[in-house]
Amino acid sequence: MGQDTPPSRSSSSESLEETARTSSGVVKAKARNLGVDYVIFFRFTTTDQKRAEAQFEQLVHSLDRVGLRVEAREGRNGSVLVFVRIKSQRKFMAEVYRSRVKDWLHGIRPAAPDKETQKSLDLESVTDAERLRLVYFMITLPPSEGGAGITPKQGEWNMVESIFALHDREFEKEWLKRWSTSWTISKDDLTTLRNKFGEKVGFYFAFMQSYFAFLIYAGIFGAGSYFLLPAYSPLFALANGLWSIIFVEWWRRQEVDLAVRWGVRGCARNQNRRAAFKADKEVEDPVTGQKVPVFSAWKRLVRQSLQLPFALLTCGLLASLFAGVFAIEIFLSEVYNGPGKSLLIFLPTVLLSVFVPTISAILTTIAKRLNDFENYETADSYEYAMTQKIFVLNVITSYVPLFLTAFVYVPFAPYIAPHLDVFHIITMPVMTDEKHEAPPAPGPFQINPDRLRKQVIYFTVTAQVVGLALELIVPTVKRKIFKKAKEIQSSRKDVENNVAARDRKEEQKFLESVRDQAELDIYDVNADLREMTTQFGYLALFSSIWPLTAVSFIINNWIELRSDAAKICIEMQRPIPLRADSIGPWLDNLSFLSWLGSITSAALIYLFNDGSSSGSSGFPKSPTLWGVLTAILLSEHLYFVARMVVRLALSKIESEGLVKERRERFMVRRRYLEESLGLEASLERQRRVSLVPGEELDLDEIVADDVERSFWLEPRGAAAIGKEIIGRAAQKKKQ
Repeated sequence: MGQDTPPSRSSSSESLEETARTSSGVVKAKARNLGVDYVIFFRFTTTDQKRAEAQFEQLVHSLDRVGLRVEAREGRNGSVLVFVRIKSQRKFMAEVYRSRVKDWLHGIRPAAPDKETQKSLDLESVTDAERLRLVYFMITLPPSEGGAGITPKQGEWNMVESIFALHDREFEKEWLKRWSTSWTISKDDLTTLRNKFGEKVGFYFAFMQSYFAFLIYAGIFGAGSYFLLPAYSPLFALANGLWSIIFVEWWRRQEVDLAVRWGVRGCARNQNRRAAFKADKEVEDPVTGQKVPVFSAWKRLVRQSLQLPFALLTCGLLASLFAGVFAIEIFLSEVYNGPGKSLLIFLPTVLLSVFVPTISAILTTIAKRLNDFENYETADSYEYAMTQKIFVLNVITSYVPLFLTAFVYVPFAPYIAPHLDVFHIITMPVMTDEKHEAPPAPGPFQINPDRLRKQVIYFTVTAQVVGLALELIVPTVKRKIFKKAKEIQSSRKDVENNVAARDRKEEQKFLESVRDQAELDIYDVNADLREMTTQFGYLALFSSIWPLTAVSFIINNWIELRSDAAKICIEMQRPIPLRADSIGPWLDNLSFLSWLGSITSAALIYLFNDGSSSGSSGFPKSPTLWGVLTAILLSEHLYFVARMVVRLALSKIESEGLVKERRERFMVRRRYLEESLGLEASLERQRRVSLVPGEELDLDEIVADDVERSFWLEPRGAAAIGKEIIGRAAQKKKQ
């Protein structure tokens, strides 16, 4: 079928229902969850009865209107569990077909689905993720786009706390068992994961697997540098910088391959409008001629300009906090010799533990409100803007302490330390045994050359281990404590107040599982991507200080990859399987950190490499501004040249995904040509007239007047005339 010919639905109702039953994996998963597609968690304890009943009735009617069947059961702590599934498999399969046609019209699919609906769905069965995605859109899209318009905690749906799909425990058990016993993850494993949880989760795990594979190479030359090369080796810094460039550019191509393999390349072109989007006017679309709601680009630009003062506020607050705590830490650990030092040494840690999370939470809230104020039309644009704001916060909280140590404390501590004794604590008398004794006079200040390396080890080993433990242990312990507390609380109440006691016996186990899932946190894949991006930043920026950084990350990430799978299955609600064709703005952030790493490494090598084969002592050379700027400028230019060469080299390697895409488009063009030529041959056979032996021509296409007729109906024929002309010319030459 040609790409310019829209498909039409022509299969019967029975064939559609049969197609629905062919997706055996989806059917089995639904059967395990009593056929439930989604659960809507409706909490009414904070509202009076009349308003709660009105909103709940509206909820049920809205779902029924879009073709969803609804059932309700009692939840915990004043809530209702609303179970949702589609009413008609036939209508849903038609919806699947329409969705695929829409993808083709937007250029996401290279070829249109087959004209015959039954054949189209047989060729490509419905995955669990596709089914849940379409049902989710039926629930959440605004009525103008064919949905029920139910958006949790927004607008009129303030009592709807969450919408979540149920876990498929049998699949997840097998998934965890398989991954826990395998060293690597295959493409087929990733595709299975994508079919279950959607492309966003699939891209995260694909990125993790690729990053882990590249870390092995970084770990090999990192270990070699640690044992064979001197500290702050320029050779290692060059190799590490080249590694970061190759990884980022290779993953950029890998994203394309996966997007083509999963059929989502360019899916950002087919986006739905956010429910929270507020248009300020309607304009006529120059392409479709329809009225579409828009928000003025100038107004959004003015609102986006508030990001500048927000960024300055963020940098000012967090940098001031880190600088102040850093000064206190240096003073207490390396200057102060008074009483209570053994306890006061923990003061900086306490200050950071209290103020950094508090300030970060406040700034994150401000960032979210600012993002809401900017009024983005689509979910992708909203997510992109929010991600970049969080990334700025993350860069400051993660890397500023190391920047202060490397570029402030080590080079300039002898000049700063004398000014840290602002309260003259060193010279204050202390009372000991009812006598005033002066503390010993401090000697000349000396920097701790090993401080920077120990700090890098803390962030790349200790902090990673602590973070992994908190991610694995704390949620489990918290869940068990809360569960035990609820059991104790329910045991003190009468049976009348026990929700489970009112369940049907055959439903009790299922409903208790649903109630447990309703209380789980919502999984955010961006949080995991942020964690890995931060880790990559440590490797790109500071591994020249401690080359074994990559080795530490290899061990951590092998566990992290499996713990994230366990987290999704056990600690979080099942992710909504939304589509994506990449890891989003995190790729740009990785590229930025790779560039920043090139100039940071150059500055570190300039400051600390003394050129000796025995290795650096850790004491900096006397830095000059021109020297630092020259090192940074040369390194930056080298980075851009290396990136250009890497991109050129990778472009010469055939991309599996792009080859597949070209092959699919070629098949579409060939099919179109074959159909066109077949149609043309059929028309020509309808009416032909013999002009001369061996030639045919359609008279209607040539006859305009007698002169034209005599010109084209020359009885000798073109071949005979041409041979006569050639013969005459040959005879003239002989004469």
